[in-house]
Amino acid sequence: MRIAVFVVVAAILSGCASQAGPFVTNISSDGKGGLMIEKCMVRLDRMINTVEASSCTNTPITLSNER
Repeated sequence: MRIAVFVVVAAILSGCASQAGPFVTNISSDGKGGLMIEKCMVRLDRMINTVEASSCTNTPITLSNER
């Protein structure tokens, strides 16, 4: 009986969701000569078969011509 309960619980937990990343999802100008980089985790929900972005962050990068 315990083995059957363990197998059912393991099947439920393994089929929920998983995440990968972060991946660069967008690069745009910040309007001041720099770049705005958006990075997001990718979340796969196996229960409803969807892939969506989650935990997104924006990072500004300043570009200069100095040598």
